[in-house]
Amino acid sequence: MDIIEIFEKGGPAMWPLLFLSILALSVIFERLWFWLRILSQERQIVGRILEAARDHWGIAKDMAKKATHQPIGRFLYAPLSLSSNDPETFRLALESTAEDELAGMRRGEKLLEAVIALSPLLGLLGTVLGLITSLGAIRLGDLGTEATAGVTTGIGESLISTAAGLLVAIISLAFYRLFQAFVVYQVKVFRKAGNELELLYRLSPPNFSNHKSDLGIANVGVDDSPAENFAYKRKQNKGKFSQTPEQPESDPESDNI
Repeated sequence: MDIIEIFEKGGPAMWPLLFLSILALSVIFERLWFWLRILSQERQIVGRILEAARDHWGIAKDMAKKATHQPIGRFLYAPLSLSSNDPETFRLALESTAEDELAGMRRGEKLLEAVIALSPLLGLLGTVLGLITSLGAIRLGDLGTEATAGVTTGIGESLISTAAGLLVAIISLAFYRLFQAFVVYQVKVFRKAGNELELLYRLSPPNFSNHKSDLGIANVGVDDSPAENFAYKRKQNKGKFSQTPEQPESDPESDNI
């Protein structure tokens, strides 16, 4: 028997099983491609960024920004993109980004869980419907005759839906556990990389603060607003004109006159 004939003999429950199998396969292939891209580049990205952070934080920031197409790149770039020297803020940025990225890695798990739960039930439903049809065709006078041979054949065919439902559920469950193992591995990778980056940050924190120099009117930037320049000049002029003029020194000869 070919696949089409087996499918037809499985009964009406084979159609929803076919739909669930297509959904499960689409999620499986998408997740396999996702994890293949991550696992093949992740270790190299982490090593380069941490190595650059030991020498220069600006280079590490640029490298992490270029790697934002990967979850680990976005994870390491989030704290480096901050303009704060607070270690607590650095740690919070790591934790919040890790939660978002790990949640994205679990995409598709709910769909696989639904397929795993529904497939065996639909297979059993198809079997029950097939048994009802087969046993409903039995007559009391036909017991022990050749007329009951078709009933046993119908019962055997009704079990096709159960086998199909179990097959879809088993394949989906195998890949579901595989993807969960990948997520657990990513938790360890994120934790290790985050701890090493935070340790480097605490040992030699970068200086992101940029202070303006107040050395005179010549240092006022051209990008400053006219109101700021006017206020600055007014303050300088006010300081000049508020000084009392110096009194001329008295001439001793004029005093004698």
